[in-house]
Amino acid sequence: MHTIAAVQMASGPNVSSNLDEAARHIRAAAKQGAKLIVLPEFFALMGQSESAVLDISEADGVGPIQEFLSHQASENRIWLVGGTVPIKSPVPEKARAACMLYDAGGQRIARYDKIHLFDVVVDGDAKRRYAESRTIDAGSEIVVAETPFGRLGLAACYDLRFPELFRCMLRQGVELIAVPSAFTAVTGKAHWETLVRARAVENLCYVIAAAQGGYHLNGRETHGDSMIVDPWGTVLKRRRKGTGVIAQICDRKRVDAIRRGFPSIHHMRLTCNVP
Repeated sequence: MHTIAAVQMASGPNVSSNLDEAARHIRAAAKQGAKLIVLPEFFALMGQSESAVLDISEADGVGPIQEFLSHQASENRIWLVGGTVPIKSPVPEKARAACMLYDAGGQRIARYDKIHLFDVVVDGDAKRRYAESRTIDAGSEIVVAETPFGRLGLAACYDLRFPELFRCMLRQGVELIAVPSAFTAVTGKAHWETLVRARAVENLCYVIAAAQGGYHLNGRETHGDSMIVDPWGTVLKRRRKGTGVIAQICDRKRVDAIRRGFPSIHHMRLTCNVP
């Protein structure tokens, strides 16, 4: 059994201030015994415009945000999922939204580039129109990494709406999934809990959903409600509002026990042509 934590933030346009806040929450989670900590999407920056991520984008493996994540992991002796980090893309004027996994020695173990991009119109939202693909270059690789806590799948925010992604993770033996997110207030109220719990129930695995939650200087309001959900779909811990940490003991054996007693993942009869 291990303690796992999710961090909830309300990041702003100042990278240094956001990293200071993230470090404070990481230390708090580590003091609660957390050995795996998940930061939210955009933990380092919620800029005044969508293009702000391009100004802070880093080369793969080099840059202050990646150095921060490595240092925090090694200093606190924890495994760390670094929300999303803007990494330079081969596509001009775009970046990848990369979810990074570091081990307790500060070594990067995995990188997942967000596949599904948030290009939508949200009625009732002050911002209303979102076009993530203007500045973000979509990834294509599914990532599941071996960790001391189980086989960990990496996803990000809008990915939650695409169950086929998580079915592909299941084929790779996923046992817990980290989903750094920044759901809008409107879509979060309507769908967030349903989606997070559905992904846990469908795949009989833990889901650690670390969210942005609050009002941001760019006019955006995010939903919050960070959650740790077990393989039966039970919400074990949540933080509905405000910044802070939730931590919960999770047991890899519970995944095995539920999958043996309720083997729905072995009853699948239909497949789709997803690589």
